[in-house]
This record gives sequence, structure tokens and C-alpha cells, in this order.
Amino acid sequence: MRQPLKYAIEWIEQRRPSRVVALTGAGISAESGIPIFRGPGGLWENHRPEELATPGAFARDPLLVWRWYEWRRDLVRRASPNAAHEALARLEGALAGRGDLTLVTQNVDGLHRRAGSRSILELHGNLFRVRCPREGTVEERLEPLGELPPICSCGSMLRPDVVWFGEMLPSGILEAAMAAVRSADLLLVIGTSGVVHPAAGLVSLLEVGEAIEINPDETPISELARFSIRGSATEVVPSIVEAIEGGQR
Repeated sequence: MRQPLKYAIEWIEQRRPSRVVALTGAGISAESGIPIFRGPGGLWENHRPEELATPGAFARDPLLVWRWYEWRRDLVRRASPNAAHEALARLEGALAGRGDLTLVTQNVDGLHRRAGSRSILELHGNLFRVRCPREGTVEERLEPLGELPPICSCGSMLRPDVVWFGEMLPSGILEAAMAAVRSADLLLVIGTSGVVHPAAGLVSLLEVGEAIEINPDETPISELARFSIRGSATEVVPSIVEAIEGGQR
């Protein structure tokens, strides 16, 4: 980790990027104690998440699906943003007026917003919002939902405002992320596996900028990035952010 990080910081100090996009995945929140969606140990009451996060699962057993989501919501409530979340929130303020930071996240936990970030594109929705399939309305629900499944005032059953397997991303969100990457002079790819599309394809859209990957493991993005830094988000992101901030002084 040390040498690639050193070279990445030197590159940042020379280029002084000001149009920055950060793409974050499950790895950044894992350090706050949020279980990673995929991989070993991904069972909940003998169910794989991939079996529950589908329209079909919700149609078959909405109570089971909602119990799983309420369990996840409770985990997130008890978690806190970590040093990587906080560094990205600080960077947004440092770039204001001189450039910009667009935060594109695959995570649905809302920890970036709790850390203070505001310019966020949530590709896969948010655990703490519910949607009425009948009316199309979306409402924030931060507290425990009580009786499950929750019901809208119109009488329809509410669903989590998240993107399930087989569903399209929210209208306009992916397009905004793509536009931000195309105009970026630096793309930070933090804690994402690089296998979930269309987010995984964002790196290939860079036109003038470069990508820095931060991940403990090698991913399909590693060979596309100018620098691929092996390390945790909380170890590396604050140092990268400090280097970018230094270029704005």
C-alpha cells in the first residue's frame, strides 16, 4: 500500500484535481460494521440476500422481506460514519467554489449523508425511504417501522425505496453519475467490487481524468486505474483527501 499511495499523492500534488467524483461501495461501510452484501457469511436466517432483494420475493412473502430490511435498518442506526465517510464530506466543503465533489454511492445505508455529504447520487436507493407502488410517492422513515409490512395511507403496501435485482436504476441518477465522471479530472473508486453494473462501468467513461482505486483486494477495476492502492478506506481516503485539499490552498 505504501508505495502506490505515495505515488498517488505525488500525482495529486502535481495535477491539483478540482473536479472530483468518488464512487463508493460496500467496503467503505464495512468499516462501520455494516455487513457486506455479497461473499462468505452473507446469510440471514438461512436466506441469501440475493434471494430476498427481488420483486418476486416481495410478492411471495413481503413480511419476510420487510423483516430482513428492518434488521438491516437497525444495524445501520447503531453504526456511525467512519473516517473515510467524514473525509469525503470534508472534501466537498473544501472544493466548494473552486471545483466540486460528486459522491456516487452503491450503498443504501445513508452513512455519507450522516457524515455531512450533500452532493450524493444514490444509485441503489436508501434503506430509510419507503415507496408506495400505487401512488409512486417516496417518504423518509428513519425510525423503526413498527407493524410490518408498513401500509400507505392509500391502503397499498409500502416497499423499501431501493433497487432490487432485475430493476432499473432511478430515473436520471445513472445519467447524472455518467456526466460527472466524463467531466472529472479525478475519480476515486473506494471499496467497490467492480462487478456490479452499471456502476462498474463508470471508470471506462473517464475522458480527461484518471482513476485511483482504494480497496484491500484486487478487482476488475484495478487494471483500469492509474493507481490501485491496497488498503482500507479509513487508512487511505483521509490521506488522499488531504492531498486534494492541499492543492486548493
